[in-house]
Amino acid sequence: MTPLTLAEVEAVARAAHEGQTDKAGRPYAEHLAAVAEGVRARGGDPEQIAAAWLHDAVEDDALSREWLAAAALTPRTKALVDALTKRPGEEPEAYARRILATPGASLVKEADLAHNADPRRLAVLDGPTRERLTEKYARMRALLGL
Repeated sequence: MTPLTLAEVEAVARAAHEGQTDKAGRPYAEHLAAVAEGVRARGGDPEQIAAAWLHDAVEDDALSREWLAAAALTPRTKALVDALTKRPGEEPEAYARRILATPGASLVKEADLAHNADPRRLAVLDGPTRERLTEKYARMRALLGL
């Protein structure tokens, strides 16, 4: 099976998140595009960029674990997406350990955190939400040694 191209992965991710918005009310695909670009800018390879497009798809129930298992993606891309998918009730420490144990996943998470913690994105949120998310992202960066 020939793996999906990056353009095809992007199209799948955009379709999966169609109609979803982020906490600021922006189309969710903007976040995915920013993370993919962040991975590219940090020297990430095509598999990491593909994982950036798909990093929230299973976690947000936009795509199923079964879809991921059967998808025309490389085993490494699947492993990256799996590593970046937070499990229900999972402690941040366990999530960080899985990311660190999966080669290439921390670069994708670094790009994700950088976009999530962008002061321009956080500025439009209410104070308590902004404070909670700022602390959450800082804690994850610390757990990942970023």
